[in-house]
Amino acid sequence: MIGRTMRVRQHVASASGPASFAALRDAVCRGREPPPVHVVAGLQSYRWFVVGTICVAAVMAWVDSSITQMLLPRLEREFGAKLSTVSWVAVAYLLAMAAFLPIFGRLADMVGRKLLYTGGFLLFTVGSALCGLAENLPVLIGFRVIQGIGASLLSANSVAIVVAAVGGAQRGRALGIVSAAQAVGFAAGPAIGGLVLNVLDWHWVFWINVPVGLAGTVLGWFVLPPTKELPADSRFDWKGAVLIAPALTALIAGVNEGYAWGATSPAFIGCALAAAILLTLFARSEQRAQDPLIDLRLFQKRAFAAANVAALMCYAALFGLFFLMPFVLVRAYGASTFTAGLRLTVLPVMLAAVAPLAGVLCDRLGPRLLTVSGMLICVAALALLFAVLDGAPASLPLVMLALALFGLGQGLFISPSNSATSVLLAWRLAVLTGSGHNTLHAGPPQLLSASRDVIVLLVAFATIGAATSFARHAATAEEPTPQ
Repeated sequence: MIGRTMRVRQHVASASGPASFAALRDAVCRGREPPPVHVVAGLQSYRWFVVGTICVAAVMAWVDSSITQMLLPRLEREFGAKLSTVSWVAVAYLLAMAAFLPIFGRLADMVGRKLLYTGGFLLFTVGSALCGLAENLPVLIGFRVIQGIGASLLSANSVAIVVAAVGGAQRGRALGIVSAAQAVGFAAGPAIGGLVLNVLDWHWVFWINVPVGLAGTVLGWFVLPPTKELPADSRFDWKGAVLIAPALTALIAGVNEGYAWGATSPAFIGCALAAAILLTLFARSEQRAQDPLIDLRLFQKRAFAAANVAALMCYAALFGLFFLMPFVLVRAYGASTFTAGLRLTVLPVMLAAVAPLAGVLCDRLGPRLLTVSGMLICVAALALLFAVLDGAPASLPLVMLALALFGLGQGLFISPSNSATSVLLAWRLAVLTGSGHNTLHAGPPQLLSASRDVIVLLVAFATIGAATSFARHAATAEEPTPQ
């Protein structure tokens, strides 16, 4: 009944344009999505205006993601905080985004995408402004959760909006443009973050999102089309939605703080038990739900499961390295934040340059060769980084080469964790210096030694990614073709 009512409301769209007070009132009070402004909707190129609006969010989100990595060493020094606490500035955002992504994806299918997407822009903007006003780490981490929820609203709807707007014939081109926008944001983030941190206070890292987010909110309201063809009757999995967020929070809290609490501490044991119980309840709930948030039966397909593991390992290695290198470049090599950001840029720039070429080669060679070779190149790049990372200026060219090769390997894989990284880095620093609370008490030799240990972990991620990528394509070849 709820789904049917929502569907009727969507199809009885306000006759007023998006600039009218009536359209705003209907959106807030009745959940009605206004039509796009007529002067834009009537253009032959209207679909590309829609894609451009999605690209604004793609650039903003990836700039914020990579720029925050540059901020972590500054926050550690600014607040004299533990490394595990500082890492929550990044982890809380990703955790909120992951926990709410299936929830908002399901809600978008029920109530429409335009309002949720535009609301995501607005919530991300508000969260960014609040982060800029934060005066301590706990408050900043709390506001990062708001940011993450806004980013989840954007991510849950972006692909579906693009596909609905451009149709099947130009779907690949449109999604390629969005991927290019993500790469631009990812590449620009370290340099922008380094420049902002060198010239301005760290709060500006978040405030620079505000004008972009406001522009995106206006574009979403005036440009995006209302959602069509919503299901006549659908149910929302409230039980799954209630379970998934605390389950993931307990799991990540145990992983992120376990080394500091100790394996026998009540806090660690409590988080481990809570995570196990809640995840078990979530899995059982999803198996019984008529319309589950996550259809767990998909993971019974070897190709699907292997693809997800490979992607997880790929991104774990990528964001793990992005978490590690700002500390190494600033603390061990003595680089300014801006210089460190410029040097880190080589990785996403190489990734962005290779990814389109990999897409073309994938059509000719198939995905297995590219994805497996991409992860193997990442392994080789991390091995080189492990060998040359010594804090001496003479090794910087080889460090840059290793980062470029890693970006190349990622580009080959992506086209067709912070948490684990920070835990290992802090633990190794504790072993080497007797104080693993942050990197401030570690000299360059201890920091470099701990960093090489983290690189070994990233090698494992990339190796698993290569193996599971190979297994995924092998499983795909074995599965019978539908008749």
